[in-house]
Amino acid sequence: MSLVFDLPSRILMGPGPSNVAPSVLQAMALPAIGHLDPEFITLMEHIKTQLRQVMLTENELTIPVSGTGSAGMEAVLCNLIEPGDRCVVCVHGVFGGRMADVCGRYGAEVVKVEAPWGQAIDPADVRAALAGGKTKLVAIVHAETSTGVLQPLEEISTMTHEAGALLVVDCVTSLGGHPVRVDDWGIDACYSGTQKCLSIPPGLAPVSFSPAALNAINTRKTRVANWYLDMTMVQNYWGQDRVYHHTAPVNALFGFHEGLRLVLEEGLEARWARHRANHELLVAGLAELGLELLPAPEHRLWSLNAVKIPDGVDDLAVRKALLTDYNIEIGGGLGGLRGKVWRVGLMGCSSTPNNVNALLSALRALL
Repeated sequence: MSLVFDLPSRILMGPGPSNVAPSVLQAMALPAIGHLDPEFITLMEHIKTQLRQVMLTENELTIPVSGTGSAGMEAVLCNLIEPGDRCVVCVHGVFGGRMADVCGRYGAEVVKVEAPWGQAIDPADVRAALAGGKTKLVAIVHAETSTGVLQPLEEISTMTHEAGALLVVDCVTSLGGHPVRVDDWGIDACYSGTQKCLSIPPGLAPVSFSPAALNAINTRKTRVANWYLDMTMVQNYWGQDRVYHHTAPVNALFGFHEGLRLVLEEGLEARWARHRANHELLVAGLAELGLELLPAPEHRLWSLNAVKIPDGVDDLAVRKALLTDYNIEIGGGLGGLRGKVWRVGLMGCSSTPNNVNALLSALRALL
C-alpha cells in the first residue's frame, strides 16, 4: 500500500527552513550521477569557488559538509579540539550552549562566557576569560537563532588572535542574509546551514577553515574522534586527489550549486539590503500592533526576529491559527524563552514585503 503526501505550500517564516526557489528544487530533481563522475567533480570545483565568494574568503578548505548545520558545528569543533584543550565558549542562547556541550564531549576544558539571553556577549568578559590561561579557541555564535541577537565579532576576533587562539564562529542564521566576512574579520573556522538565508533545503553545512585552523588540524597529536567528519580525510575528497571517503549527496549538491548561483546573481550587498529592509518593515508593523523585539536595536538580526509575546496571549493558539488559517509558519521560543517570544524568520526567499505584510495582517486579526 503506497502513501502519497498531499503537502500544502506553506509561507515559511519560522527559524528554518525557509522557502526554496523553484530552480533549486528543479536542480535537485536532475538525474543522479556518480559522486566520482568527472562531471560531478567539475561541479564540486564550481561549488568551492561559489562558496568562497559567498563567505568572502580565500580559504582553500571551504566546502559543504554532508549533514545539517549541526554537523557543520561538530565538524569544526571535533577537528580543532584535542583532549585537554582550553576552549572559551560564549553562551548567550541555546546554540552557544550547544557549542559548549560539544566541546566538552571532545574532552576540552570549557570556560563559558555568558550573557543574558537577548543580549550580546561583552568583549571585556571574553578578554578576562582569555587571561585565565593558554586557550586553543574562542567559539561564539554570530547570529543566535534562539534570541534574535546579532553578535559583533571584530573586537573579539582581535583579542582572540592576540592571545594566540583560533576564532570559531557559528553563522548558521547569518550567512546569505547578513555580512559574514570570514577573511576580513579573522575567522579561523566557521559553519553554517543551507536552510536559512541561503534558501536551500536542509542537509548540507558550509564550513571554512583558515590556514591556521588547517595547520592545527594537520598537526594534531591525536586522531580526530569523529571518523565521518574528519577533515584530514574529507579534505582529500574535495582536494585534487579525490580520495573516496563517503558517498556525497549528489542531488543535494546540485541544489546547493543552484542556490549559491542565485545568491551571487542577486549580489551579496543587494541581498543584505533586502533582508535589512524587510526586517525594518516588520519592526515598524509590529510597533503599530504594540509588539516589540527582545534584543536592543543595535543587536537585532535581520533574518530572525524574536518578538515578545504580550501578557495574556496564548503562544500556541496564535501559532496554530497562523498555520491552519493563514498558512504561515512562525517559531516558538526555546529554553527559558519558551512561551515568551515568537521567532519570526525573514530568510532567503522568505524575506519579502508580501510575506511581512501577510504576517502583520494575520497578527492584527488574531490579536
